[in-house]
Order: sequence, then C-alpha cells, then structure tokens
Amino acid sequence: MKSSRNRSRNKNRNNNRPSGGNIVNRVFDSSGPEGKVRGTPQQIIEKYNQLHRDAVLSGDRVNAENFAQHAEHYTRMLAEAQKEIDAKREQQEAQNRERQAERDRERADRLKAQEEAAAGQDNPSDTQDKQPAQTADADSGLVETPEEKPRKKRTRKPKARPDQPPEGDAAPEAAE
Repeated sequence: MKSSRNRSRNKNRNNNRPSGGNIVNRVFDSSGPEGKVRGTPQQIIEKYNQLHRDAVLSGDRVNAENFAQHAEHYTRMLAEAQKEIDAKREQQEAQNRERQAERDRERADRLKAQEEAAAGQDNPSDTQDKQPAQTADADSGLVETPEEKPRKKRTRKPKARPDQPPEGDAAPEAAE
C-alpha cells in the first residue's frame, strides 16, 4: 500500500506534464544545439529548417543533420496532432449528420401527421367511420372557427335612393 506521501508526490509530478490537448497552437521550448528555440510547432519547424539551410551553406554537415532531425521531429508531432484533429472533426461531423437526419425524420413524420389530419378534415366521410359521431347538443369543448364552417353569402337588394322611386312602383312620367 502506498503511503500518503508517495501519493502526493505522484499528484504533483503529473501536474507538471502537459496533457494531450491542442498542440498545434501550444508553445514549446526546444533545446537544440544552438540553444533554446521557443514557439508553436510550426514556428519551431521553420526555425530549424532555416538553421539547417544556414548550416548547409556554411558547410557544417553535422549541425545541418542535427537541425534537420529536430525539424523532422516537430513535423511528425504536428502531423500526428493534425491527424487527431481531423479524426475528431470527422467524428463530430458524423454526429452532426446523424442528428440532422433524425431531425429531418421527425419533421417528415410531423408533416405527414399534419397532412393526414388535414385530409381527415377535408374528407369527413372517411373519418365518420373511424370516429364516433357526436351529437349536436354535446359540448365537446371545441370552438368553431371561421375556417371550419362556410359562410353564407348574403344578397341584398339595393337601397332605394330618395330621388328614385322604388323598383316596384312605376314612375308616373315613365308610364305616359
């Protein structure tokens, strides 16, 4: 069994180590042959590639190889991190597609139910067989809306003007 002192040391030790996370934007301190190089992996790669070119131009093959290996190390780290990011993105997109497909199915089901309900209201002969008939006196609690019952058109006779006689009466001047 571990003592509490060992457990506390382990806790502290693990806190100093970087967790996975997004290393693409993380700042690293790289201890190379020319001293420390600090920056994101992409910046460190560019710096080591520049140092490699300078060493090649000066004829220092050993340092050129060393810089090339450092650049390659950070290139591999960056590529691995990019693969993980791409895998997470693909997984997220697949989940989003699933969610959208489910929403589309639900929407289609709702529309289908609404169309069936509308078709049932438009064609009462079909629904009379399926639903029990309600008496006119029964209070169903439903409110009739103007859409439910058709309006009757009212025909009016034009009002007689005071200067014109009513239609049924013939004017004395017109009869002569």
